[in-house]
Amino acid sequence: MAFPHLQQPSFLLATLKADSINKPFAQRCQDLVKVIEDFPAKELHAIFPWLVESIFGSLDGVLVGWNLRCLQGRVSPVEYSIAMEFLDPSGPMMKLVYKLQAEDYSFDFPVSCLPGPVKASIQENVLPDSPLYHNKIQCPPTGGLGLNLALNPFEYYMFFFALSLISQKPMPMSLHVRTSDCAYFILVDRYLSWFLPTEGSVPPPLASSPGGSSPSPAPRTPAMPFASYGLHTSLLKRHISHQTSVNADPASHEIWRSETLLQVFVEMWLHHYSLEMYQKMQSPHAKESFTPTEEHVLVVRLLLKHLHAFANSLKPDQASPSTHSHATSPLEEFKRAAVPRFVQQKLYVFLQHCFGHWPLDASFRAVLEMWLSYLQPWRYAPEKQVQSSDSQPRCVSEKWAPFIQENLLMYTKLFVSFLNRALRTDLVSPKNALMVFRVAKVFAQPNLTEMIQKGEQLFLEPELIIPHRQHRLFTVTSSFLSPWPPVVTDASFKVKSHVYSLEGQDCKYTPMFGPEVRTLVLSLAQLITQAKQTAKSISDQCAESPASRSFLSWLGFGATDPNSCYPGNDLDEMGQDSVRKTDEYLEKALEYLRQIFRLSEAQLAQLTLALGNTRDENGKQQLPDCIVGEEGLILTPLGRYQIINGLRRFEIEYQGDLELQPIRSYEITSLVRALFRLSSAINRRFAGQMAALCSRNDFLGSFCRYHLTEPALSNRHLLSPVGRRQATSPARGPRLSLRFLGSYRTLLLLLLAFFVASLFCIGPLPCSLLLALGYLLYAVAMTLLTERGKLHQL
Repeated sequence: MAFPHLQQPSFLLATLKADSINKPFAQRCQDLVKVIEDFPAKELHAIFPWLVESIFGSLDGVLVGWNLRCLQGRVSPVEYSIAMEFLDPSGPMMKLVYKLQAEDYSFDFPVSCLPGPVKASIQENVLPDSPLYHNKIQCPPTGGLGLNLALNPFEYYMFFFALSLISQKPMPMSLHVRTSDCAYFILVDRYLSWFLPTEGSVPPPLASSPGGSSPSPAPRTPAMPFASYGLHTSLLKRHISHQTSVNADPASHEIWRSETLLQVFVEMWLHHYSLEMYQKMQSPHAKESFTPTEEHVLVVRLLLKHLHAFANSLKPDQASPSTHSHATSPLEEFKRAAVPRFVQQKLYVFLQHCFGHWPLDASFRAVLEMWLSYLQPWRYAPEKQVQSSDSQPRCVSEKWAPFIQENLLMYTKLFVSFLNRALRTDLVSPKNALMVFRVAKVFAQPNLTEMIQKGEQLFLEPELIIPHRQHRLFTVTSSFLSPWPPVVTDASFKVKSHVYSLEGQDCKYTPMFGPEVRTLVLSLAQLITQAKQTAKSISDQCAESPASRSFLSWLGFGATDPNSCYPGNDLDEMGQDSVRKTDEYLEKALEYLRQIFRLSEAQLAQLTLALGNTRDENGKQQLPDCIVGEEGLILTPLGRYQIINGLRRFEIEYQGDLELQPIRSYEITSLVRALFRLSSAINRRFAGQMAALCSRNDFLGSFCRYHLTEPALSNRHLLSPVGRRQATSPARGPRLSLRFLGSYRTLLLLLLAFFVASLFCIGPLPCSLLLALGYLLYAVAMTLLTERGKLHQL
């Protein structure tokens, strides 16, 4: 594409907009690369906002842009390759960003598109705590539509990139897209690896601007140095006292992109629920209606995993804060401060919201794995411990004790939240059983439980000497003062500061190893035992194939009860292998819980004994857990859980007129109704004669009573209190019922009898006579047996 030398950038923009409609994707990208290389920053400045929006979509979700969240290499290899090359950290788009960055351009970004708490804070004239927004807020001019942020090109690009994950509409359920294969997910990974490197002292060098040799400079309002990132220091005090050192230290300019990238990702992906509202209500406010998707959670997990690897890439002599000095590079300070300074608080509130509001289904696995990834930074450490030969889990090193203590609520309070979720899920489902197993396995790692207990002990220590160390709050990272010797009270102070900063000074802390949580664990252990028994019961009931079972039921030889197999789980879809997996997951989870909370074998055996078998001596399922009230049985919370998850059920029997019961699936609807009208006409015509015959005391009377009367209503099992009051209804007189002739089974048996008779050269009429004679003999025998049984009862 050849462009003439243009004086008006608007013409270049109009040309690119027209090409975006008329030219194919590959040609458009080639043209954009040439434009970026050939045109000066003054003309590229006008097309930059349009180009960013055309790639990542509009902030209101109307325009999807290049749809990077659905673009996959195996589906669209050409478009995928071109897009990834264009948007690569060293690609043409980032070269455009640096080209504009060198000229000190800024772009307006609407405050209304920011996450809810940030938007509300700015609109209330309160500066957000993140330095990302400092010195960037612009009041609207007279007649303006709203507040804007003045962002440099790199910030503007990253704001759009991060927000495109949540501003675009969720992918339809019919479109099966694996998130880890999509262009967006892979771009996030590339940006993290480029700007937050785990190897090397500084990020990779930037591309030079055309016509010059110097890299793009830091923004006009640089970020604060990470030497000042004490976790509790006043933000305003930090910003003022270190502004001079920022401008004086050229090394700090090397990581401004790294700092900006992390802050943008955390703010756009995690800061959707305010900590203040959470502390007031112990849950995000109802007005904060943001609902994360599974894709969103998977991307956040990728961020957390890379941050752990980034922070753990510090050399051993640099990892400890006690070794901090002014000689330490800004990147090393950034590695030390990235997780506690930027991520911890917002991630905790985000997880609390997910644990409390996520649906009780298997999609919670994404949230669970994100949480477990954050809890195990040792998995992403460069040193790899050798696995023991007996396949035992490796011991968690004591070097991770400070991380565990400074993230105590992530381990303890979220574990309690998970217990409450697990008690409300169907553990018979293999997917739910797997989640319980995963959590139990992680917390059962050797030495982890002891370090969590040590953290709780530090938090519960009396605050006797803490006030005398209050000044340590502002000098914990200052190397020019002599460090205090490491004593227990310092660790206790850090734990208390962590808990109080997230939960408030008046929080009520529930110890993970206290009696309340232990009661929840015992309840979960009981449900695990019950779920194992239920899974085996389902396997026994549904062992035969669905086709043969439905065919036998259609013929009338199998059970016609629609409740013969338990609803509410996915065992039927996966078969015997599913039952085996469920039993394996639950068995191991129970063992891990026993190790974590030191449950004795006697306690578990007592739970199993109290639970009992799910079947009684007659092979029928026990009733749900109930208590006896004035009006009959009343469900307990455990009983409601058993019914909801299909673990137990009431035996439901039809208690009304058998002639008026609903038409079954094994009956012919029109034939049943015709036979009912015929039998009703006969009963009305011969009611007196049938009553006289049934009142006789001889054999003929017994024979008529056997065919013309129903079983006594008092012999039925009336479980409902309402049914007992209705049982006093007057008995019905003798009547004829022809409904059995409307059954597929009866008709099929008659056709089969006629077919077999035809093989022996027996015609339809003789066959009918033989069937009638055979039934007569059967009826006589049954009449005699019935009368003999009544005599024995007397």
